[in-house]
Amino acid sequence: MARVDGSVVLVPVKSFAKAKGRLAPTLDPEHRAALARAMAERVLAAAAPLPVAVVCDDDDVASWAAAHGAIVLDEPGRGLDGAVQTGVAKLGGAGAAEVLVVHGDLPLAEGIVSLAGYPGITLVPDRRHDGTTVVCVPTSAGFRFSYGPGSFERHVAEAERLGFVPRIVRAPALRADVDEPSDLPLSRVLWDGR
Repeated sequence: MARVDGSVVLVPVKSFAKAKGRLAPTLDPEHRAALARAMAERVLAAAAPLPVAVVCDDDDVASWAAAHGAIVLDEPGRGLDGAVQTGVAKLGGAGAAEVLVVHGDLPLAEGIVSLAGYPGITLVPDRRHDGTTVVCVPTSAGFRFSYGPGSFERHVAEAERLGFVPRIVRAPALRADVDEPSDLPLSRVLWDGR
């Protein structure tokens, strides 16, 4: 991997063909894949001008990420926690001082760069105050990621374990993820003007 400096955005992206399975009652596989791709594109665009890396375990996603100018970190079989952990370590090893882990299912994403440069740990809870849509960490902190239900509280506890008082940011555009059929109205913004 080429050298990187300062802050880097890391976006974990699941296979588009397998993404958003909880939306199956409402959307067929083709529409779920299109939605996942459109949301991830929105996140990559919202990360500018910061450099972006995509951690994935799918050739289609890797090709898509490379076509969008992202650093591709292929991490097959690690699961979300392992892929993010390894991605942060690799970016730190390449020179990044801070990694902003931003999930790829944020259809309203904007202002990601405003989170960069804080000298501690920043957490953005989802709008249900359960999951964590963004985690910004110094690469030297040794932060252990723990996604899934209840991840926000676990991430707060992890920051505190490391001696940080986490900065909690409740930016509406970064809290609005799409996981359930009831979240789909949030994605309408992606299709305006298409």
